[in-house]
Amino acid sequence: MATAKNSAPKKRPTPEKRDKTNKLRAARNKATRSALKTAIKKAYIGGTDRTAVIRYAIKRVDQACAKGILHKNNAARKKSQLMKLLNKAS
Repeated sequence: MATAKNSAPKKRPTPEKRDKTNKLRAARNKATRSALKTAIKKAYIGGTDRTAVIRYAIKRVDQACAKGILHKNNAARKKSQLMKLLNKAS
């Protein structure tokens, strides 16, 4: 009977790659989530051009939803609250 030289299976880099990509994605998601929260806080605080700030916050909510950071119902709820604020400001 013939025996294989290396009977141990080769170590594959897949788990290490997955760890690396997970860390990168987590950092990207954290940055996006943080920017979203900041935009929403600025919308509630207001400022000189309040409508532009609120529209920017709505845009950030849409972007976070598109990237899968927010669930679509959560994004819809946040947008609804911001639209109420926009209508009150106008």
